[in-house]
Amino acid sequence: MKTLKFTLLYFGLLFLSISQAFADSSSSSNKGQVYYDKVMGAEPYLPANISDSFISCPLSTSSSRVIDKDYRTSQQVNYQDANWEQRIASDWDSFDVAADQGRVLVIDFHQSRQGLAYRYLANAQTQDQLYEPWSSSKIMAFTAAVAKARQKGVGATSLAGDTPLADLITSIHSYQPFGAADGNSNAIATYFLNTVGRDKATALFHNGWLQLANPLVRFRGSYAVKVFKPRSAIWQSTISANKVTMPELEKGSDDPGYQSYRCEDCGLTGNKPMTTLAQAEWLKRLASHERDELTRQPHIQASDIEVLFYGTGHSDPQHQVGGMLQGIGLMLSRAVAKAISGLPMNAPKAVLDKMTQGKWRIWQKSGSGPSETRGTGESVVLAHVCLPDYQGGREFTLAAQTSVVGEGESSVGQAGMKMQALLNQAMGQLLSQNNQQH
Repeated sequence: MKTLKFTLLYFGLLFLSISQAFADSSSSSNKGQVYYDKVMGAEPYLPANISDSFISCPLSTSSSRVIDKDYRTSQQVNYQDANWEQRIASDWDSFDVAADQGRVLVIDFHQSRQGLAYRYLANAQTQDQLYEPWSSSKIMAFTAAVAKARQKGVGATSLAGDTPLADLITSIHSYQPFGAADGNSNAIATYFLNTVGRDKATALFHNGWLQLANPLVRFRGSYAVKVFKPRSAIWQSTISANKVTMPELEKGSDDPGYQSYRCEDCGLTGNKPMTTLAQAEWLKRLASHERDELTRQPHIQASDIEVLFYGTGHSDPQHQVGGMLQGIGLMLSRAVAKAISGLPMNAPKAVLDKMTQGKWRIWQKSGSGPSETRGTGESVVLAHVCLPDYQGGREFTLAAQTSVVGEGESSVGQAGMKMQALLNQAMGQLLSQNNQQH
């Protein structure tokens, strides 16, 4: 009888343990799904003052928070030569975040007496680790395609067939119909990558522009089988008579430079592996275009970047701005607002508006997804931030990536929750540590 009672007690406790574990798992899954819907996929906060479509963030040269020697200019680094990563001002262990909590890299801007200067900050030496960038890489497809068209005198202020490129790039960021664009972000981004070709897009990371030391960074994949198809293959400038016929492919795999996701040389990171350094460096050079001629993307002009950042020239009457300002997600804006207010976060937009006279900017492109290959849910944030007036003006480019073990959209939401913690920690350190050090 005692044996029977013991057996029943054992299985009862086992059942309760399994039930609790299932309940905890279900609760975590529900939280992840809610976070994905309410935060990661949410429309972004917009600044109170968006009347000025500036690219160059106003920075003071008299800020007492830093000293010039902590940053280096492009002249001092010489980005045109290989191994520039060894010549930059950097601290690859700056953020107190363990590697298993994610990867984050910040390129901090400073207007020094010698010109615009930078310092590179990361956590746990993660700056050169490969990962799947998901949709955060779509800005690379866009600017690579525009650079190709620029060689024929046509920039981003143009129509692809009868669709403004400004509508297309905004739809890429918002995942919603915008003006004449239908909201199919993956199809549109695949179209842009097809027009430039994956060989040339990949070369921009290497000897075509960025001169990265890591040879494994590449851009060989696709975002969708379906490809956006404009009414014609012609890009027609809206400010001149210039036009150019851009290549069209039925699908990404028709490109000779295409690789399948699990190609022989691809590994678990797939066919477009990037790093926080690679992604941040690309966006940082776009943001500094007007001020740093030594690192400009070949053929790109300031008006092209304005289309990317603001969607200038778009056709949507319901929105004042488009482009990267319409990039979905609230994680980074919440983290920045929390860091600069020093208070528990309950009104991020109000904090940002108050601290910057409504002129703050967060140009961002998020990326996320569940990976069957890696058995994880993943989140990526790529952004450029401008905070006029705060600490004499703060400006930085950020790339961050997190992952959690799990399947489905709920695991992606959990990766987003992990991203929020990562960004909170990094922004807290970044936006307060300078005053403590100097």
